[in-house]
Amino acid sequence: MSEQRTALVIGAGISGLATAALLARDGWSVTVLEARESIGGRAGSWERDGFRFDTGPSWYLMPEVFDHFFAMFGTTAAAELDLAPLDPAYRVYAEGTADPVDVHASRDAATALFESREAGAGTRLARYLDSAREAYTLAVNRFLYDTYETSAGLRDPALLRHLPTLAPLLTRSLERHVSARFRDPVLRQLLGYPAVFLGGSPDRVPALYHLMSHLDLEQGVLYPRGGFTALIQAIARLAERTGAVVRTDAPVAEILVAGSPATATGVRLASGEVLSADVVVSTADLHHTETALLPKQHRSLPERWWRRRTPSPGALLLLLGVEGELPALSHHTLVFSTDWKRNFDDIFGRDSRIPDPASLYVCRPSATDATVAPPGHQNLFVLVPIPADPQLGHGGTDGAGDPRIEAAADRAITQIADWCGIPDLADRIVVRRTIAPADFEADLHSWRGSSLGLAHTLGQSAMFRPRNASRRVRSLLYAGGSALPGIGLPMCLISAELVLKRLRGDRTPGPLPAPAAVSA
Repeated sequence: MSEQRTALVIGAGISGLATAALLARDGWSVTVLEARESIGGRAGSWERDGFRFDTGPSWYLMPEVFDHFFAMFGTTAAAELDLAPLDPAYRVYAEGTADPVDVHASRDAATALFESREAGAGTRLARYLDSAREAYTLAVNRFLYDTYETSAGLRDPALLRHLPTLAPLLTRSLERHVSARFRDPVLRQLLGYPAVFLGGSPDRVPALYHLMSHLDLEQGVLYPRGGFTALIQAIARLAERTGAVVRTDAPVAEILVAGSPATATGVRLASGEVLSADVVVSTADLHHTETALLPKQHRSLPERWWRRRTPSPGALLLLLGVEGELPALSHHTLVFSTDWKRNFDDIFGRDSRIPDPASLYVCRPSATDATVAPPGHQNLFVLVPIPADPQLGHGGTDGAGDPRIEAAADRAITQIADWCGIPDLADRIVVRRTIAPADFEADLHSWRGSSLGLAHTLGQSAMFRPRNASRRVRSLLYAGGSALPGIGLPMCLISAELVLKRLRGDRTPGPLPAPAAVSA
């Protein structure tokens, strides 16, 4: 019998843990190497004084991707997680308006809302959602699970029949696509804001991503009780159950390459320890992997390549423990500034700055989950999209971050207080921590301190996104938000499956059949 194949996975975020679980389930001997003390990566967790905060993702979208992943192990998302549907799915406050807009995630509720704000908009939204559902189904079946090792999937007659519909969605922006159909500014913002979850702005991502509205307006939004750390723990359990070993406090200093043709043979840890393997999978930030972990002569994506690419926004995160109730805030609340264009120009433009006022997002998980805050208190996670620029500074606890960051945090708190009708919000804060682009760079090796990696512009999506294997080093594969297929927890799960598909030699464009991964 041949010896068991070995794999080293760099990083214990969701993509690293999922990759380890899938490879171990497929018979590989897998070790995961995590630089930090705890697992989760961007989907991390922080606790203080009885509060527990997720420090990253907070929207559970694309549930069928999670369902498919768990099905690969003979289980279900419902069995592994305590999923709560959110109603309303989210709430919106618009600058200068007193009354919030609650978005209930069903087709009938969404069309009724749109019609109530603009005559005829309900009918137009119905057509918009039909298109969004079709685009989403096409993406899942034809784009997201394709490794693009060949162009066969793109030449499939079933896909080519969709070209007359696809072409306009790829050549116009989401902003143009929305504004051609709706006049009401809040409705336009509702349909355009999902671009932020893709690491972009409505005028920079292609209209194909209107598919996101199928998710939040039609499918609905769920929340895993215990927070997104519960999801990370569930995937870690699968990895360990299938035999993978997870090592924390094990930062990788170098990916070892030898031979001709050049082949990854293992890694050297910062401690000096050398580990050998048949395959190395890096789920660390792709810029860090390519420009810091690989010897210069073996880099497929050198620094000059990155200078021509667009990062996602940076993020100012506020983790706030608040005394008392906050009924003005839903589980998910979006706060939109009126000058939408200026807001995004501040983030992505040549003369970038922290927007003021900002369009921002507030998550109050304590609205759904009693475990994340002490009795009589609320847990707030605030995301302010800002430029991807580590020079903006570090965050800190209790106002101890860099002055520019803490001043921006103060403005965000004041903005939420004024626009959402919570005048005493600042006085009720008992726990405060800020996280800023310099922290993303220092803690996660994030390129330019960005919060998510490569933005989903047309030139950085689907077949134009970095592939999941090095072009110069054999047996070196990639997963995570900057590689195929892209940003977000579901995409990271898919990126793990793409590693398995490549190692199996599977070049089909859709997801693997779940039974193929479940042995008797």
